[in-house]
Amino acid sequence: MPDRPRWVLVVDDEPDTCANLADILGDLGYQVDVAHSGPQALELAARRMYDLALLDLRMPGMDGLELYRQLKERSAGTVAILVTAYTSGETAQRALDSGAWQVLSKPVDIGKLLGLVQQALDQPLVLVVDDDRELCATLWDVLREQGYRVHLAHDVPQAGSVLTGAAIEVVLLDLKLPGGDGAQVLQQIRRQAPQVRTILITAYRDELAEKVQAALAEGASTVCYKPLEMDHLLQQLHSLCPAGPDAM
Repeated sequence: MPDRPRWVLVVDDEPDTCANLADILGDLGYQVDVAHSGPQALELAARRMYDLALLDLRMPGMDGLELYRQLKERSAGTVAILVTAYTSGETAQRALDSGAWQVLSKPVDIGKLLGLVQQALDQPLVLVVDDDRELCATLWDVLREQGYRVHLAHDVPQAGSVLTGAAIEVVLLDLKLPGGDGAQVLQQIRRQAPQVRTILITAYRDELAEKVQAALAEGASTVCYKPLEMDHLLQQLHSLCPAGPDAM
């Protein structure tokens, strides 16, 4: 897969903290944007898809937890590390329950932070394309637990946007989508990123049999039928794109 810049978003209401982290991460080759508030961070996220977000938990106005919830809606594949001076069990658990990956205490141990940044960005990136939002949420939880980063798209244009902005390794692709179908996404994959592997997912085993066979002939790797058997799906995914040794 061609190299792409790794983009990190640093959000803290202390400008010196942002500047220091941006300098350190920039020296290591990461591309870094900084914001000093939740709304400013969301403005940046509207223009760019971030691989990782380092978020201060306690900020005036929108706190880091609410900011992450909104970032996740826009870019589910962005891994979040929350940083806080208030690391009570309840605070950390609330952050983790919302989908944040790690919670670090202030003052930040830079060595530990950099290790976590690298570990997070080493996680393979999967795109789930399906208009069933409940299924997408379930797959996000399951795949994150297995050590994958997970982007979500619910229609053909969203899928195209993610494929353009992120270094996807495997796509889980529903063949029936609003305003189009999975075949259009598969064509875009072949044009833009032919190295990306695709697992077809569909509930229409008989109705879409010809489309499934055509997609497999055009480069899709395999098909899994709904209702999904998670163990089988994970086995197929692991065979195409093994997760790192450190699962969630």
